[in-house]
Amino acid sequence: MANTGPVRLSDIIDVVVFQDLPPVDGPERTAFYESGVIARNPLLDQLAASPGITSELPFWRDIDPEDAPNLSDDTSDDGATHKIVQGAQMGRKAHLNKGFDEMDLAAELAMGGDAMTRIRARLDTYWTRQWQRRLIRTVSGLVAHNIAEDDGDMVFDATTATSPSNQVFTRANFTSAAFTMGDSFDQLSAIAVHSAVYKQMVDNDDIEFIPDSQGQMTIPTYLGHRVIVDDGLPVDTTSAYAPKFTSVIFGENAVGWGEGAPRVPVEVDRAPEKGNGGGKETLWSRKTWLLHPFGYKVEAINDSPQVPANGVTFSLAELENPGIYTRVIERKLVPMAFLITL
Repeated sequence: MANTGPVRLSDIIDVVVFQDLPPVDGPERTAFYESGVIARNPLLDQLAASPGITSELPFWRDIDPEDAPNLSDDTSDDGATHKIVQGAQMGRKAHLNKGFDEMDLAAELAMGGDAMTRIRARLDTYWTRQWQRRLIRTVSGLVAHNIAEDDGDMVFDATTATSPSNQVFTRANFTSAAFTMGDSFDQLSAIAVHSAVYKQMVDNDDIEFIPDSQGQMTIPTYLGHRVIVDDGLPVDTTSAYAPKFTSVIFGENAVGWGEGAPRVPVEVDRAPEKGNGGGKETLWSRKTWLLHPFGYKVEAINDSPQVPANGVTFSLAELENPGIYTRVIERKLVPMAFLITL
């Protein structure tokens, strides 16, 4: 259940019974964000800071290689001419905010510092986790869309194999997923897996470590691909036999990220009359993000003019809806592939 409402006296440790303890951070990790494989893009920063709810990213399509050239001769015939056309990706901004309350009297009576100080110290971590959740929900939506609309040409589902030994993470299954990109497979550079899948990789003795920028052997790799371990990745628990895990193989610029500038990014509000005059302080934090999968339009739900339920920003649940995605470039140009295993 969400922790709503202001911090009250009942939210503070009873110092008569308990010794004041250090604050405890949540266990949720942010490996996707911290890996740096999804880089912030200055163009998307600009688009995120521009007016409007959506952002259009036009691009020129390539010359069609199937279009044969003219055959030169010495007649007076005019040669046929051709053209290239533009396509457009479409991204939708996320306008988000979070508020936290603290009653002044609770701050005065608390040991170990007041709650608002703790909130301010953990706010960046909170937003990092929200960023990562929106990314992972987008990945879930892309998988569902690809299976439903593009014949699963970015997905290799190993769970359909007849032999149980072929349904788990193996080198053959990894390459089958990577080669959904055809001869562009070498554009893939990293793989994100659930810790249960990473354990299979470790048990198979498939993980190698390379030095980080400080020369420490800390970065895991698999067949030259950086490995990112995150338990927030999609897990289908509806299977009768075992959970199904979705691993994501991706290359540079698979997902673009830009950050805009809300009119008032951080705001503190005082309500002196609250608490029967004791006072209350509210901290508001606001974000404008443009997190966009390369090669897609992200706009309507189920090909309908219906916009997000609140009219502006897709919720986490809506980001998983396959109907909001339309791929607008060739499959081989999207540096992303998906592997489903037990």
